[in-house]
Amino acid sequence: MEARLIDELRRLLARERVLTSPEELAVYSYDGTFLESKPDVVVLPHTTAEVASVLALADRERVPVVPRGAGSGLAGGSVPARGGIVLGTNQMNRILDVDTVDMVAVVEPGVINASLQAAVEAKGFFYPPDPASLKQSTIGGNVATGASGPRCLKYGGTKDYVLALQVVLPGGRVARCGGRMIKNVSGYNLSQLFVGSEGTLGVVTEATLRIIPLPKARGTVLAVFPRLEDAGEAVNAILGAGVVPLALEIMDQTAIYCVEQYLHAGLPLDVEAQLLVDVDGDECSVTQQLQVVSDTCRQRGAREVQVAADKAESDRLWAVRRAISPSLGRLKPNKLGEDISVPRSAIPEMVRRVAAIARQYDLLIPLFGHIGDGNMHPNILCDLRNPAEVERVQAAARAIFDAAIGLGGTLSGEHGIGLLKRDFLPQSLDPNALALMRQLKATIDPNNIMNPGKVY
Repeated sequence: MEARLIDELRRLLARERVLTSPEELAVYSYDGTFLESKPDVVVLPHTTAEVASVLALADRERVPVVPRGAGSGLAGGSVPARGGIVLGTNQMNRILDVDTVDMVAVVEPGVINASLQAAVEAKGFFYPPDPASLKQSTIGGNVATGASGPRCLKYGGTKDYVLALQVVLPGGRVARCGGRMIKNVSGYNLSQLFVGSEGTLGVVTEATLRIIPLPKARGTVLAVFPRLEDAGEAVNAILGAGVVPLALEIMDQTAIYCVEQYLHAGLPLDVEAQLLVDVDGDECSVTQQLQVVSDTCRQRGAREVQVAADKAESDRLWAVRRAISPSLGRLKPNKLGEDISVPRSAIPEMVRRVAAIARQYDLLIPLFGHIGDGNMHPNILCDLRNPAEVERVQAAARAIFDAAIGLGGTLSGEHGIGLLKRDFLPQSLDPNALALMRQLKATIDPNNIMNPGKVY
C-alpha cells in the first residue's frame, strides 16, 4: 500500500491501532489452516464509525479489506491472500445487553463465544452454538462462517440465533437488519444474507442474538463400538427411538489413538469407534433419555456403555472429544481438516466411503464430528514437505467431496468455503443459485474490496 494511505488510516484511528511492522503483520497472516499470506497493514477499530471510515477509504482506493476475528477459521477465510487491509474486530468486545424478558443478547463482534455463554448462563439462560473453538473464536467470526458445534443437533447453529445485525457495507454505509422481535417478515431477511457470507459483503459490528432458558439437567453417555459401521448405524437408531440428543459425536480408531497418546486418558485402542451422546431437559426426561440411548447402543453392537455419574465426569468425557484436533499432530505435522455434511440417511454410507478413500490413497484420515446431524470432519493427515503425499491428499479431498455431494450432501457444514474449498463450490451448487450469489456480491460490493478471492 502507498504510504499516504497508511498515514490516512493513522489519522482515522489512533496510531497504535494501525500495525505495520513485519512482526505484527505476521501475526495476522494466517488462520487455523496451513495457509499464510501477509497483509499490507492491520487496523484495529473500536467503533462502528471507525469501521465505516476504513471501508470508505478502502472503497475509494480499491484496497482489499479482510475482516478478522480470532483467526481460528478452518477454511482460509481470514487469510489476506491479496494483501491490503486486515480489519481486526477483536477489540470491539463488549456485551452490550442481556435482556431476559426479550430473551436476547446484544454483542459486539469481538466477544468470545465462551464469554457470551458464561454471561447468559449467569442469568439462567443459554446460548447453544458451541464451536470447538468456543474459548477463542468470536461472535463476529461465528456469524461470518455460520459456525455451529455439537449442540446444533438439537438447538441449531449460529444462523438460528441471529435476530438482527448492524453491518458496515463497502463505502462506509451502515445498515441495520432485523430486530429484537421473535416474528419479523417485513421485507427480505437481510440478516441471514450476512450469516455465512465470510466477510465478502460487509463487516458485522453488532449482533442481536436469541437466547433461551437454560435446561435444568444434562447427562452424558459414552458408547464404545468394535465396528465403525455399527456406530454409524447406531446414530440413526438413537434418533429413530425418539431421542433428540443435545449432541451426538463420533471418534474413529485413529482419532481415539491420537487422543490417548495426547491425554493418556485410558481410552480403549482395540475398537473402531466411540459415540459421545449428551441429552438434556428436566431430571425425569434426562434419566429416560439416558436409558434409551444406552439400550439402543448395546442393541447396535456397543461393547461398553458408560453413563457419566455427574457433571465432572461428563466434562472429562468431553475433554477427550475437544482434544482431537490438537492431538492429531502426534501422527503427522500437518492436516487438511474437512467439513462435509450429508443427510442423516447417508451417514453410514459416508462413514464407509471415508474409510475406503483412506485405504485407496494410503492416507490416515481420522473421522470425527457431529455425526448426529450428518456433519463429519475427516481430517487428512500429511506432511506438506512430501510432494507425493500432498498429491494424494488433494486427490483424497476431491474424492471425499465427490462422495458427500453424490450422497446429497455438501462441502461444508460449519467451517465455510474460504480459499480451501473455493474451487469445488460449483460442484455443490445449482448454477443459477451460484449466479445469483455473484449478482448479490456485485450489487453490494461493486468494487470487490470485501475479502476478494474468497468463496467464489
